[in-house]
Amino acid sequence: MSELARLLDRLPAPPRAYVAFVLPDGVGSDWEDTDLWSSAAAISGVRVFADRGGREAASFSSGTSGTTLVYDVDGKLLFSGGITQARGHEGNSFGQERILALLNGKTTDRATSPVFGRALDDKGATEASP
Repeated sequence: MSELARLLDRLPAPPRAYVAFVLPDGVGSDWEDTDLWSSAAAISGVRVFADRGGREAASFSSGTSGTTLVYDVDGKLLFSGGITQARGHEGNSFGQERILALLNGKTTDRATSPVFGRALDDKGATEASP
């Protein structure tokens, strides 16, 4: 979440941003009560919501935690990928730089970057924090 906050802070006019936490079917609402949820909710302008059963993630073909999607005002997908350089690492990354370029009206060498997260359909997900 700190990388998302840094990325949004680098923009003169941050875009509309949503953070979805996939909650497996059958878990209680207390599963949302985490430091990560609180960190996301604390980012200015970010809307956080529970994606019960991963239905929203599936509708966007997002299968890995940490996936960042950027759409233009017409709903065209501009970027799909990660914003960290490795799992749990902080600092500039190809994903962040590509998103910044796109949101500033520039072109990029590609519209993707690697995502370093956990598979959202991981059967052990109910045993770990979101």
